[in-house]
Amino acid sequence: MTTVYYVAAIFFTLLVWIIWSNRWKKNYGIKLAKTIRKIRWFSSIVYNIHDIATRLLQKNGGTFRFKGPWFSGMDFLLTCDPINLNYFLNTNFRNYQKGNHFRDIFEPLRDGILAADSDNWRNQRRIVQSLFHDKRFKSAVEGTVQQKISNGLFSVLENASNSGNVVDLQEIIQRLTFDNICGAIFGSDPNCLSLDFPQVAIQTAFHEIQVAVLYRHLLPSTIWKLQRFLQIGKERSLRKAWKIVDQFVALHISKQRQKLSHLETDNHDFNVLKYFLTSIADEENGIRIKSERFLSDIAFNLFTAGRDTIASALVWFFWAVGKHPSVEKKILEEMEANLPTERNGRRSTSFKFDELNKLIYLHAVICEVLRLYPSFPFDHIVSIDEDTLPSGHQIPKKLMVLYSLYSTGRMQEIWGKDCLEFKPERWISEKGEIIHVPSYKFIAFNSGPRSCLGKNLTFIQIKAITSAILWNYCIQVVQNDPAKPTTSIVLYMRNGLKIRVSKRFSC
Repeated sequence: MTTVYYVAAIFFTLLVWIIWSNRWKKNYGIKLAKTIRKIRWFSSIVYNIHDIATRLLQKNGGTFRFKGPWFSGMDFLLTCDPINLNYFLNTNFRNYQKGNHFRDIFEPLRDGILAADSDNWRNQRRIVQSLFHDKRFKSAVEGTVQQKISNGLFSVLENASNSGNVVDLQEIIQRLTFDNICGAIFGSDPNCLSLDFPQVAIQTAFHEIQVAVLYRHLLPSTIWKLQRFLQIGKERSLRKAWKIVDQFVALHISKQRQKLSHLETDNHDFNVLKYFLTSIADEENGIRIKSERFLSDIAFNLFTAGRDTIASALVWFFWAVGKHPSVEKKILEEMEANLPTERNGRRSTSFKFDELNKLIYLHAVICEVLRLYPSFPFDHIVSIDEDTLPSGHQIPKKLMVLYSLYSTGRMQEIWGKDCLEFKPERWISEKGEIIHVPSYKFIAFNSGPRSCLGKNLTFIQIKAITSAILWNYCIQVVQNDPAKPTTSIVLYMRNGLKIRVSKRFSC
């Protein structure tokens, strides 16, 4: 029904365009045929948006200007050209910002760091940067991850191994990272990852928000804004989900305040909310840090960035490694050579964050996964003033610039003729070190002043989870069909990742 609804909306939009356009006075039949082709093209991108965008960019030298009907709000420039990316994300950063259109589409982010601009964004970035530099934060994240691996992940994988049943690793990972991020931000564990796979309303609500936000990208703004006004379709789902998330966040802010007022926390009970309530001044550069609105916005924004980046990368990691046994063998050999394989006379089951920094090949594999399957496949900004890109494209004032992280990782001009091959070796130098690639080419963590503050913490968490799983279990991918990305702002797998699990020592 979703596809039918979407196509109907597109058809209605183009029909109105036909009626109002004077260009239809002549050659009606030819232009009608062109419009039908446009309708078919628009409907097809719902399920193949990332690959279609990539092919479109490849045919147009990496940059393409799209102009829809004047009333649709679908006038934008699409690019993956690294010269252009470097220009508007670094060189001329001042002329490009998220803008009102971004905040409209990503409405649930409100005034948080992912959607903010100018002084508001700079002030929030400094505040969040202080959090990421706090050693207690890294220690708390490590403790949460290790505890969840031992008490949640291993239990589920052990059960799958004993039963021999096919399980969806994507769902397992999403539940794992959901619990982890809840622990890091709110200091609580919703126990999404347990043997009975409980339905957790807040987890479902986050998914509903992601889907609705993507549809706001695909539909003309006049259509989705009308849906929002009438509270129908995806906009109705978004409103309900958003309310659930708001209530969830507000409840945990209240609980944290209550704990602090009754002195119920100690130095070992560290989480993001506690940090902002106790370690930061009440106000900084006009931001009321301890206010309900700031805490809610910052929690939701960090939750969105932290959970999905890691979960998506993990899913594609195990799919890619499962399809390339030689890669898995090299990872295990590297672990055997560089990690403490025994502790207190017993075989190790997981590894400390600091120990994992020795795994160069594993780091390269993760880079290769993120090159081909960036967690957030696209982003967009808007021009403040008129400009000309290095590619020669003219940028009028207030034009939306949409850049495809997914397509950037598939450009032959950047990565060579083997750009579509999964090849971790491309990241390792002759000296056995990770090769540095400029962030405007390897753009999985964005580039320039808005580059991801949590990049290093993301890498180390992915290493901790992947090393623990591979060291203890054999993961066999059982699906034969090509893996397809979901229609979402986060690059998950459309049909999940079906696997069989067996214990490593019996493989």
